[in-house]
Amino acid sequence: MAASVTQNRKKPDEQGRSGSESAKRDFRQGMKVLVTGSFLQLLLGILYVWSVFVQPVSAEFGWSAEGAKLTSSFMLSFFVVGILTGGKLLAVMRSERIVLLGGLMLGSGMLITAFLPKELAWAIYITYGIIGGFGVGAAYNAIISAAQKWFPQNRGFATGISVCAFGFSTVLFAPLIEALIGRFGLRNTFVILGAVFVIAVAALFRFIKMPGESGAAGGASSELMQKKQFTVLQAVKTKEFYFLTLSLMFATAAYFILNPSFKTLAAERGLGEAFGTAVVMLTGVANALGRLGTPLLSDKIGREKATMTIILATAVCAVLLSFVNGFLFIAAIAVIAFCYGGYSGIYPVLTADYFGIKNVGSNYGAVMVGFALSALTFPMAAGLITDVAVKFIALGVLAAMGAALVVMLMKSKLKG
Repeated sequence: MAASVTQNRKKPDEQGRSGSESAKRDFRQGMKVLVTGSFLQLLLGILYVWSVFVQPVSAEFGWSAEGAKLTSSFMLSFFVVGILTGGKLLAVMRSERIVLLGGLMLGSGMLITAFLPKELAWAIYITYGIIGGFGVGAAYNAIISAAQKWFPQNRGFATGISVCAFGFSTVLFAPLIEALIGRFGLRNTFVILGAVFVIAVAALFRFIKMPGESGAAGGASSELMQKKQFTVLQAVKTKEFYFLTLSLMFATAAYFILNPSFKTLAAERGLGEAFGTAVVMLTGVANALGRLGTPLLSDKIGREKATMTIILATAVCAVLLSFVNGFLFIAAIAVIAFCYGGYSGIYPVLTADYFGIKNVGSNYGAVMVGFALSALTFPMAAGLITDVAVKFIALGVLAAMGAALVVMLMKSKLKG
C-alpha cells in the first residue's frame, strides 16, 4: 500500500517534468523554424530590389526603362497569386515542400533570365516576374504560417521576426547587387544570385515544418483551436473579411505610388542626389523595422489599435508630403515606409485572430488580394492626377478610409 501511495505521488511530478520537457522541445523546434525561415525570407525579399536591376537590364537588353520597370508589377501581382495558391497547397502538401518549390522557382527564374537573348527581353516578365514572383509568394506564406503555429501565444513576435527579415532584404541586397553588376556584369549576377538561392533553399527547406509534420509536436493551444477555424469560402462570406481586405488595399496605396519616385521626389524637394540615395536606403530600414515593431506593439496594445495607429500615421504623413521640404520630407517618407512594413507584419496576425490559425495560410492569401489590387490600380489612377499636392492629399484620404474600415472591424462581434 505504501509503495502504491508513493508511486501515485510521483505521477504528478513525472507528468510535470514530462510537460516541461515537451514545452522545451517545442520551443527549440519553433526557434529552429523561426531562425531558418527568417534567413530564407531574407533571400526571398529580393522581390523588392528590382529597381536596382532596371537600368542595367535596359542597357543589356536594349529595352526601355518603362518596359523594364513593369517587371516589378508582374512580380508583385504573382507574389500575391503565390501566397493564395501556397495557402491552398498547405492543405495537401507539407510546408517544407512548398518552401522548396517556391525557392527553386525563384532561383531557376533568375538563372533562365541570365541566358535570355536580347530579342526575348519581354520574357523577363515570365522568368523573373511570374515564375519568381509566384515562387516567392508560395514560400513566404508557408514560412509565416509555420512561424505563427509554433508560437500561437506570441504570433505578433513570430510574424514580426519573419517579415522583418523579408523587408531587410532591400537594405542588404541593393548595394550587393550593384557591386556584383559592376564587377561581374548583369548576366553573371543573375547566375550568381540564382545559384546561391537554389543551394540555400536545398540546404535549409527541411527545417520548415508545421507542428505535427514529420513527427514535430507542439503548435496551437487548445484555447485557440476551440475557436471556429474558418475555411476561405467561409471567411469570404463575412463582413470582417472585407473590412480587412479593403483596409489593406487603401492603407498601402501611399507606398505603392511613392516607392518608384523616392529619388525623384527628394530632388524636387531640395535634396541632392546623395540624399536621394540615402532616402531609398532609409525606407528599406524603416520598412524592416515596421515589420518587426508593429506586430510586437500589437501583442501589447491589441491588433486593431496597432493597425489603426499605423494607418492614421500614413494618412497624416501623406498629407504632410503635399507641402513639407528637406528633412521633414525625409521623416514623412520614412514613417510611410515604416507603416507599410507594419501592414505586412500585422495583417497575417489579424487574419488568424478573426478566422482561426488552422487555415491562416489560405485565408491570408485571400486577404492579400487587397494588396494586389492596391499595387495594380492606385499607381495607374494616380497617374491621372497632375497636381502633386492634390495627389498626396488623395493618398491621405485613402488611408483615412482604411482607418474607418478598421473602426468597423473593431466593432465586429466575430473575433473571440
